[in-house]
Amino acid sequence: MTDHETASPAQHVGYSGDKEQILKRLRRAEGQVRGIQRMVDDDTYCIDVLTQVSAATKALETVALQLLDDHLAHCVAEAAREGGEIADQRIREASAAIARLVRS
Repeated sequence: MTDHETASPAQHVGYSGDKEQILKRLRRAEGQVRGIQRMVDDDTYCIDVLTQVSAATKALETVALQLLDDHLAHCVAEAAREGGEIADQRIREASAAIARLVRS
């Protein structure tokens, strides 16, 4: 799968077992972003807004790390067992994802 492809409905994704936890974290982050919007709308002190931006960023980073962990444990491990080009592709994808996370 490339960065632009998605799993087919019949294909099991690595985060399936953690889906509810991930959705809960995403909803929490969404609420934090809405709160930041209200803070800006209410002309809240800059440092207080930045503190909340940092918290929302951390929440999304936590989701990203969970997704990455699940991807490595499921998708990459499964591909490694199969070997060949699919294994190489999954490792390249994981490396690229890690690089994006590190740069962000």
